[in-house]
Amino acid sequence: MDLASKYFNSATWRYVDHSSGLAPMQSFAFDDTLSESVGKDLSSSVVRTWIHQHTIILGIHDSRLPHLQDGIRYLTEERGYNAIVRNSGGLGVVLDQGVLNISLIFKGKHDITIDEAFSVMYLLVSKMFEDDDVEIETYEIEQSYCPGKFDLSINGKKFAGISQRRVRGGIAVQVYLCVEGDGSERAALMKAFYERALQGERTKFEYPDIDPQCMASLSQLLGRTLTVQDVMFQLLYALKDLGANLTMEDITDDEWQRYEGYFDKMIERNAKVNQKMDE
Repeated sequence: MDLASKYFNSATWRYVDHSSGLAPMQSFAFDDTLSESVGKDLSSSVVRTWIHQHTIILGIHDSRLPHLQDGIRYLTEERGYNAIVRNSGGLGVVLDQGVLNISLIFKGKHDITIDEAFSVMYLLVSKMFEDDDVEIETYEIEQSYCPGKFDLSINGKKFAGISQRRVRGGIAVQVYLCVEGDGSERAALMKAFYERALQGERTKFEYPDIDPQCMASLSQLLGRTLTVQDVMFQLLYALKDLGANLTMEDITDDEWQRYEGYFDKMIERNAKVNQKMDE
């Protein structure tokens, strides 16, 4: 069975639009909450859209940078960004109003490999832009920020990265799509962050040596004006083209209760990082 048939054709997907009004830590708490709902068969599969302004989402390895305090001070005091540490894999990424985040949340444990889960998102993104007649490639762009095996690129320039997290029988696959603006400017911001947070020190973990020119936005790569709203519509059209049945259901009372617990965990995770910075 191909991925389109297995995950989308005649399947029900619950669409949750969180494109405004949430803080970044809330987004990651909601993905964990909805993963548990899907894993326990309390919800159909979920597609969730989310956007956050001027926020750097750091990975666990970033929290161990030798001069993290100097790096975060640069982001917050000099560049006006917030910075938080997420609960899924990878390194730091830039979020702003020109970046659309999509989470696909579906049931699965050891029966679904990490690569298969990533491939479901790749299939969807490829479907979203099939009318542009471009080849979206998936391989690691080593000198990008947050490099990974499932980086998405066009002509060698990365515009998206994918991560995933597994919680209580549910899998959340998350992609950030740089839609508007200048992708190389976002990369230059992360390059400067790592320079200040490393200050030339050798570390056991190898952080990326970022080349800003290897990243771009979809607007730049497709050569047309493209907005985040446009891409949100393309997402919904792609899901329907793949045969998905879309529903919109509010967050349930049970989900709100579980969300509070996951949100508290995000606060605790970031409090530990802040405590280390103050030491």
